[in-house]
Amino acid sequence: MLIVSVVVLVDAFGGAGMIWLPLLAAGPALAATTNGPCGVLCVGLLAAVLGATLGAQDGVPASELAAVLSALVAVTLASGLASALRGRRERVLAAVRSVAEAAQHALLKPVPETVGPFRVAVRYSAAAAEARIGGDLYALIPTPYGVRMIVGDVRGKGLTAVGTAALVLGIFREAAYDEPDLLAVVGRIERSLARNLASDDDFVTAVVAGYPREGHLEVVNCGHAPPLLVRASGSVVAVDPTHPAPPLGLRALSGEVPSLQVLPFADGDQLLLYTDGVTEARDHGREFYPLAEGLERHVCDEPARTLTALHDELLGHVGGRLHDDAALLLLRKPARSEAVGAVSRYPAARSSALM
Repeated sequence: MLIVSVVVLVDAFGGAGMIWLPLLAAGPALAATTNGPCGVLCVGLLAAVLGATLGAQDGVPASELAAVLSALVAVTLASGLASALRGRRERVLAAVRSVAEAAQHALLKPVPETVGPFRVAVRYSAAAAEARIGGDLYALIPTPYGVRMIVGDVRGKGLTAVGTAALVLGIFREAAYDEPDLLAVVGRIERSLARNLASDDDFVTAVVAGYPREGHLEVVNCGHAPPLLVRASGSVVAVDPTHPAPPLGLRALSGEVPSLQVLPFADGDQLLLYTDGVTEARDHGREFYPLAEGLERHVCDEPARTLTALHDELLGHVGGRLHDDAALLLLRKPARSEAVGAVSRYPAARSSALM
């Protein structure tokens, strides 16, 4: 409408005749980018009426005016068709995104803010924003043997990677409840992947961790990036595996088995599990994102706030869009004084409400 109005004003005050009239076709052409077919046809009809009126006022020969109006009608009809096709594609995309969101909620179930003795936060970003889902995986569940968690990254992309991630998570959720030993959980995942992976080149890097008893954290690293341990003092330490093991699905090729690391995990300590989409994110100068330094800058007593700050800084580092899936899972063991304070505040609030 703005373009049509500008052409009319220029022609009215300049009296240029045929020089400006063909530009009226830009109105319906651009209307197709934002409007439906009816809106395009209305803009085209308005442009045709104004073009005929201006042409008659400027004394444009009938043959030339007819050619301009014919071209305007053709552009309007083509733009209306393009608008209809665009609307259809948008509806299909909305349906696909809806299905992807449902699949993501089924595969990557939301993690509550509190799981067992931990405060927890998760941030996940798929590289394909339209799909909302990728090959990174995470889960954190309470079991009879303590809280157990997994963060992993499936080699490859697309539906095959999503299927493998679903397989790993399904086995983990079942084995975590059944197996007292964390290494046995990893062994069940390994055996299932050995039977079900589509190709010998496929594999899954993962960190499986558990909190079996007070003050003890178990970690099994299968070719994955080392977790970051944040002590209550604020220092950040990478938990490198003592005996590096191959990714899940490749044990038969190497013959190496993963080892179990037991770490002290006191009140106020935090553990960050992540995928390589975070640490391999590059800025315009091809510099990797320094996750450990970022965590040390932004760590606080609220895991959700820490991950929000980290995620925002990560997006700023890459210029707004990640080129690989990225998952972050942070858990914190609150100090007992915090838990006691929260309980003691509740009766006071209840008493004030009753008063």
